[in-house]
Amino acid sequence: MRAMRRMRSFSGPVVVAFILLAATAASAQTVSHLDQIVSRGHLRVGTTGDYKPFSFLNPTTSEYEGHDIDAAKLLAESLGIQARFVKATWPTLLKGLQEDQYDIGMSGITRTLSRQQAAALSHPYINVGKSPLVRATDRQRFKTLADIDQPGVKIGVNPGGTNQRFVDANIKRATVVVIEKNLSIPEKIVAGGVDVMITDNVEAMLVAKQDPRLYGVDPENTYTKDDFGYLLPRDDPAWINYVNLWVDLMRLKGDLDRLRQKWIR
Repeated sequence: MRAMRRMRSFSGPVVVAFILLAATAASAQTVSHLDQIVSRGHLRVGTTGDYKPFSFLNPTTSEYEGHDIDAAKLLAESLGIQARFVKATWPTLLKGLQEDQYDIGMSGITRTLSRQQAAALSHPYINVGKSPLVRATDRQRFKTLADIDQPGVKIGVNPGGTNQRFVDANIKRATVVVIEKNLSIPEKIVAGGVDVMITDNVEAMLVAKQDPRLYGVDPENTYTKDDFGYLLPRDDPAWINYVNLWVDLMRLKGDLDRLRQKWIR
């Protein structure tokens, strides 16, 4: 009643202006990223550039390349615009999205419930699981997780992602060595700085294929069963629905298979 009495004390034009201002503010808050992206004319893609075969910043060309980089370009193409890539890191990937530094994260991102609490994750586009990468000469030494979790064994892990979370939860006796650059861990295995890398089986298989001194341990029987999705703002159903349908159509049209053939198999 008090609010109504206050409202009656204003003149008609003032009340109308107040209502219009409130409606405009509410509308501004609900404008979807989908509309903003199209209006802006480019798609901002957060990516780490350190995770082959999904996102790799090629030092020779200074260009991003990989499965998710090609996917980002196809997503932008579906909107009639171009993709622009924004450098992200695993520890700050979610923060960058929340601070509106980019519209979507595309970098081989595992779908987890903890991420879903703070953001949205698209429909999955590939199935993966945690698997060890070791020296080829140690293929008989490290057959199981119990073989790996032993005193004197050094496990290299990059910070901020699901690799580190898996290691923290499952490694009790071996020594964990945190290494900032994910791409440098295979090199450290070869050099003897660490003995094992726990990563997604796709990366383990690719790295071992490229370097015969390395070996992916039983990549078909992974320690976990996971999948990848694209990271999106949590409370934006229009943008989430668009990306989900785009992923579904990519699968139906065979585009996901073509990307897999190009970058993974």
